[in-house]
Amino acid sequence: MDAHRDHRDRRLVLMALGLVLLLAGIGCAFLGPVELYVFYLFSEGGRFYFEGFRFGSFMFGNIALQVAGYYLAAVLLVPLGYGHLRLRRWARSLALALLWTWLLLGVPLLAVVFFMAVSVKDFSAAGGVAFVVLLAASYLVVPWLGIRFYEGRHVRGTFEAHDARPGALEARPLAILVICLLDLFFLVALHVPLLFGGLFPAFGTLLGGLEGIYVIDAAVLLLGLLLWGTWRQRAWAWWGSAAYYALLAATWIVTFAQTSYAELLAWLRLAPVEMQAMSGIPLQGYEVGLFAGLPMLACLGVLVASGRHFGQRMEKRTSSVARK
Repeated sequence: MDAHRDHRDRRLVLMALGLVLLLAGIGCAFLGPVELYVFYLFSEGGRFYFEGFRFGSFMFGNIALQVAGYYLAAVLLVPLGYGHLRLRRWARSLALALLWTWLLLGVPLLAVVFFMAVSVKDFSAAGGVAFVVLLAASYLVVPWLGIRFYEGRHVRGTFEAHDARPGALEARPLAILVICLLDLFFLVALHVPLLFGGLFPAFGTLLGGLEGIYVIDAAVLLLGLLLWGTWRQRAWAWWGSAAYYALLAATWIVTFAQTSYAELLAWLRLAPVEMQAMSGIPLQGYEVGLFAGLPMLACLGVLVASGRHFGQRMEKRTSSVARK
């Protein structure tokens, strides 16, 4: 504590930020159920109904992902906002881990957000430019400013002055928290192919139906086990996670490198109007594979760089944090 007596109190700034995060999380929780109403608009008799809208169509999956996105944002923002309002030390650790995770996943996620938005919303020229600028700023500006803010001695000192006891989050290195968040992201992401026929690329073959669902189930359960081991900083979790992400990235990249974009669309059996719209997108199969595989390779890179944190005794780490 003595090392942080010279900090400037940032309590008001942190509490104001916490209020913004909390209100944003509540807003996302409100929008989740509202977004569900869009299913009625696209169903038969609805304002935007088209032939072929069903479970497995692109628009059905698009709406489902937006609903899930709102709920996931609420799950993250509400506790984070509460932690800032209460000036809990874990809020700083979680915020830093989320910012670094965003730097690793931001580009592909923003591409998905952009594609989903333009597919269902009509933007004016000015609105489209503003939307692109906002997306770019959320990756190129916000995380870097956020990391600098939370790593500053004034913010750290303020949290530590108001919450003297370190918790479970602070007992773990930042790299471990980032890997855990990446694991949680992929746990959710692996459920996305379930909306599109259980698609799973298996080294040159596109699996689907129950066969694909079984493989996805196994991948989810295994990743859940590796997430628990990573949280506990077990050595076996490092080896298992490295092998897991290497194989997962390889199977996605290799399969789509051998599958043309037209073959992928034919396999998905989308609605006629969706097929017509998406067939005009100038994509190659290997680009789809790289788009999906690069985040997995990024996670693999973090694992390789963080190997020294695995196999440590957690009680030693906890006691060292408590002494700070």
